[in-house]
Amino acid sequence: MASYNGTPIMEMRGIVKEFPGVLALSNLSFDVYKGECHCLVGENGAGKSTLMKILSGAYTPTSGTITLDGKDYKQLTPMQSKNLGIEIVYQENDLVPTMNAIENVFVGKEITKFGGFVDFEAEREKVYALMERYGIEIDPLQTIEHMSVSDQQFVKILKALMNESRILIMDEPTSMFNVEDAGKVLRLVENITAAGISVVYISHFLKEVIQIADRITVIRDGSVINTYDNAGRDMDLTVITRDMVGRPVEVFYQKDKCEIGDIMFEVKDLKLTRDSPSVSFGVRRGEILGLSGMVGSGRTELVRAISGADPRHSGDMYLNGKKLTIRSPRDGIDAGIAHITEDRQRLGLNLGASLLENTLIVGLQQKDKIPDGPLYNCNAYADQVEKIVDKLHIKTPSLQQVVLNLSGGNQQKVVLGKWLFAERSVYIFDEPTRGIDVNAKAEFYKEMTALTRAGNCIIMVSSDLPEMISMSDRVLVVRDGGIHCELASEDINEQTIIKEALGVG
Repeated sequence: MASYNGTPIMEMRGIVKEFPGVLALSNLSFDVYKGECHCLVGENGAGKSTLMKILSGAYTPTSGTITLDGKDYKQLTPMQSKNLGIEIVYQENDLVPTMNAIENVFVGKEITKFGGFVDFEAEREKVYALMERYGIEIDPLQTIEHMSVSDQQFVKILKALMNESRILIMDEPTSMFNVEDAGKVLRLVENITAAGISVVYISHFLKEVIQIADRITVIRDGSVINTYDNAGRDMDLTVITRDMVGRPVEVFYQKDKCEIGDIMFEVKDLKLTRDSPSVSFGVRRGEILGLSGMVGSGRTELVRAISGADPRHSGDMYLNGKKLTIRSPRDGIDAGIAHITEDRQRLGLNLGASLLENTLIVGLQQKDKIPDGPLYNCNAYADQVEKIVDKLHIKTPSLQQVVLNLSGGNQQKVVLGKWLFAERSVYIFDEPTRGIDVNAKAEFYKEMTALTRAGNCIIMVSSDLPEMISMSDRVLVVRDGGIHCELASEDINEQTIIKEALGVG
């Protein structure tokens, strides 16, 4: 266990990070001592990953100071961060699938011998020595594409350790693991800190956090709420969850009530893979059904399978009692499903096209809206699009404005606008207001209410708990790819949702 009597090897003081319309970090301070495991916890969107991306050089802070070895930095570049011994192991996979583990560990920094040829034997010896030192048990000659998810995670950790890291950041390292594999990671963390390497561990699994943490820092809404010394390993989990979710009532949007009818859309026995849980649920006419859960729980994967964006192993969907055939996004749209995706720029918009073209891009491809003949003039629909622009209060100099030049909030409104023009029946909102300001959020909420009042239904995925609580008529908590429980009425509150999502009794 680290000693806290000396000077931290790394300090972040007064860190502020602003994105357009969003204050992600507010005067946040955080430090790390040599050889400690300092865990960062907080609900989705609290600012944990943003803080670590500043430390790793991926983000530039708006203001604040980073101190390493007594030297102050206003910002770090990724190369500076690596040279200072900071390594980050992201949740996303950044390995080359066709290479084996050894090749991945040394990719871009291969050991060479005379003539410039790769010295694979030298690389192998170093990898095996590192595996033995930290107790890692994998087959390093196996290609990544044939490895389990847990073994791939160990390869990423090996890659970071090979760079002689002093501070190792692990972002949700066990989010997709079973209990046995998660235990291997926790033992590895203990071995790493015992060797004098500091670990910053981000996780929503609080039971494993208190098992390995020397200190625990709780972040909420971009600020540090509390830092706890966990030397006794007997901390009450309810204390942490209370810190994570405490929030004044006034931040909750007050949703207008509308009449809820019979089951309109049904999902029966949906399985993403052969071994994944079977998922079944229904959504009523006029209802907003919330899907809540932590990062990696499977919420987005479920809605992508429902809309046809991703394949599914089995399961059926029904709209108004009629079985739907959905094998692709086009099938989903034709069946009456609108999918407002989480990634608006990559999946929701054609950034190089105009606002007018983006609004029409879905609707004019549908059988019930397609114009006569193979060609059509977008300007012929300008009046209809103008009404949508006015309705959503999209700020633009003209309908011909390229959407790349619009603000993030207005881009998100254009995504919604294209689905309003298409006029579907089932609306899937995946993180509908991420990265947009309060006023834009209110516009979205009003339009969602209007859609349900018009007789449609909504499935909403959101990491914003006030949004989930304010807008949902019912909430399904997703955990490990399946529906863990259903919440309604007074049970839809922050404490209950986060406890169920975390698996805390």
